[in-house]
Amino acid sequence: MNTTDKKIAEVLAKFDEPMAGNVWRVQGTAVIYHKTLERIAAQAKISFDEPKIIQAERDEAVIQVAGRMGERVEWSIGEALVGVNYRVSGKQAAYVYAMAEKRAKDRVILKLIELHGFVYSEEEADEFKQSRPGYAEQHVEAERSETEKTKVEVTADGNVEDDLKQKIKKAKTINAVTDLMLHADTQKVLAALPEGIRDEIRDFAKARLVELGWPTKKAAAA
Repeated sequence: MNTTDKKIAEVLAKFDEPMAGNVWRVQGTAVIYHKTLERIAAQAKISFDEPKIIQAERDEAVIQVAGRMGERVEWSIGEALVGVNYRVSGKQAAYVYAMAEKRAKDRVILKLIELHGFVYSEEEADEFKQSRPGYAEQHVEAERSETEKTKVEVTADGNVEDDLKQKIKKAKTINAVTDLMLHADTQKVLAALPEGIRDEIRDFAKARLVELGWPTKKAAAA
């Protein structure tokens, strides 16, 4: 595990969140789920001031957000401009204000937990979100034929998840579990599985990490 990954893993452990299943890589850049940052914000009791609207247009929003964690205060800017750093397709609605707020809050959370610059939120860029496990599967499913959908369902109902769980179970160290979950081949397998099964495997990996001595929130605080 390199220095950056070690830093990310240590900080996430403080909030009972393993790196495995919460972080993936895009061309070497570590990316974290927005929902993971939301859970961390709740754990850390981060509160946000009322956002300041800097730019308000139909297709563009720029919002400033300040957040507090204990005595610490951080602020950041979130921006979303359709066709530039926020893409929508087909009949998808453009929620520029919601996206700008998400980006600003995620940046503030990362600053407060001292991970800013080490990992980026999936909301930070479209290419991050589109590379996350399962994204492609979710967004092309509507365009697939019934035959193709059946193939995916057969795969999901087969032994793929059992095989992955066995690999997780056989991993002998915390780093081995983390490396397995971050491996490109594992990401491809997870991408082909329904969200519920992916979450189940993530929880299974977390349980294995705890078995191997991965620090839970209580252990980290001790």
